[in-house]
Amino acid sequence: MAINSEVESARSDHAAPPSPDDVMAILRGVIDPELGSDIVDLGMARKVLSHPNGIVEITVALTTPGCPLRAQIQRDIKARVESLPGVEKVKIHWDTLNAEEKAVTMSRARQLAQSNAPDTMIPATTKVVGVASGKGGVGKSSVTVNIAVAIASMGYRVGVMDADIWGFSVPRMLGVSGRLEGVKDQVVEPGARPKIAPITLPMGEGSLEVVSMGLMVDDEEIALMWRGLMLNRAVQHFLEDVQWHSKLDYLFIDMPPGTGDVAMGLARMLPRVELLVVTTPSLTAQKVAIRAANMARRSHIRVAGVIENMSYFVCDHGDQYPLFGEGGGELLAHDAGVPLLGKIPLEPQVATGGDHGNPVALGVGPAAEAFRALAERLVTETVPPIEMSGCSARLLDSVNAALDALDFD
Repeated sequence: MAINSEVESARSDHAAPPSPDDVMAILRGVIDPELGSDIVDLGMARKVLSHPNGIVEITVALTTPGCPLRAQIQRDIKARVESLPGVEKVKIHWDTLNAEEKAVTMSRARQLAQSNAPDTMIPATTKVVGVASGKGGVGKSSVTVNIAVAIASMGYRVGVMDADIWGFSVPRMLGVSGRLEGVKDQVVEPGARPKIAPITLPMGEGSLEVVSMGLMVDDEEIALMWRGLMLNRAVQHFLEDVQWHSKLDYLFIDMPPGTGDVAMGLARMLPRVELLVVTTPSLTAQKVAIRAANMARRSHIRVAGVIENMSYFVCDHGDQYPLFGEGGGELLAHDAGVPLLGKIPLEPQVATGGDHGNPVALGVGPAAEAFRALAERLVTETVPPIEMSGCSARLLDSVNAALDALDFD
């Protein structure tokens, strides 16, 4: 009852609406999948009005009014802006770029596409999801791995980037060994760095691509005594130098716990990332986890939802026992203004599966069912994949092909 009282009390508080600058900042995480850049840089986000009643109006100009990607852009805009404190409703007004504006936008997109030093090697059509926690010990890496394999087994191409540089554990949890190597038969331009090939695992109808610092050291028990700058450089190399599949559907990033250098660096280097926050039922864990959500908000990153791990133990008779308390996930979701996406039960098979490279999501039992249900919700509702099929406005490819075919001599 105390938890419900806190929640009801919190509901009576209303945050001030965001400023237009705040809205524009978070819109930089909305990527036009065809043009490969955000709608602010491309000049597509024209105007923002933020009203005292919490209604935010956004005018967006598209390159063409009939492209099916409009629905994807709309979903991304609403999801990100509605995550800002004080926003009650988002209204989008659609417009179309005129010929002059379109020429400027296409020139900008071509410039970005031909840049010798792209921001990352992650395809623009990849949905990037970070998995974060306020502190260690809540099962963040286990949640990351099991979500990834569950979605891959549904037929998607899924990448896992182990950005927990100090505490890497993803290779062991997936049963992956060996060393990361360079892409075969690559031609490295002078001054450029060779690209790294992720380790690829077949996963049912889909596939899993993995990179981790654990695949770059000789012994997983080696302690990496690195400070913030070196940690950020390691993450930057993963973002810039790993050659992911060109049609990667999802990239899940196992972030280090807390709100330190790597978490802040990722927010700066990859503003398109969306965040899942993992906590346990303990109210103490919730108070720590809210810091990760607040850091994301201050960095203009969308918090997509909360996952409560170790929620309860299920005995052989099917009875549930909340060994670590109750309510932490619900209260965190309420405080962050996001949905509680799932509760994962406490089950010995989760730990033993992680120790021996057999993710529980591929097995049977309450935890396996919970992970598969969570994966289904993520794919169909919370962070759906970017759908490119059927789009007739392949503008960038058409413009590039036409310009490349011209003879200016």
